[in-house]
Amino acid sequence: MKIKNTIITVLFMLLSLVIHAQNQMFKTPGCMCCDRWVDHMKIYGFDLEIIPSSKMNQLKEELGVPDELRGCHTTVIDGIIVEGHVPADLVVKILKDRPDGIVGISVPGMPMGSPGMEGAFKDEYAVMVFDSKGKVQFYEMR
Repeated sequence: MKIKNTIITVLFMLLSLVIHAQNQMFKTPGCMCCDRWVDHMKIYGFDLEIIPSSKMNQLKEELGVPDELRGCHTTVIDGIIVEGHVPADLVVKILKDRPDGIVGISVPGMPMGSPGMEGAFKDEYAVMVFDSKGKVQFYEMR
């Protein structure tokens, strides 16, 4: 019985590590808007590990983020790529709905007024989704 309980405990610990590893935000070292976006995500209950990287373009390439959708930072949450300053409520929605074939959601560039980019004014900006083949679709305006 002790061995069975030990095995179960180890399995839960490993599962916990896997789940935690899926919630990582990669950013250029020193970027403050990325940190503000993480603060925005925390309000919605997301616990993200922040990983500074000097190879952001290589990471985006490896993950299959289309060039036209690239933003400031790249996050992977529960297997979904979250590119740039995506509002947390839309991250929650995409994780819940899991649209068929969609692997990522993006706010291209760094639009003013998006989460983490708050300021004196707000740009209207498009939120896009993409699949593993790089097909891009409009998702919502903000």
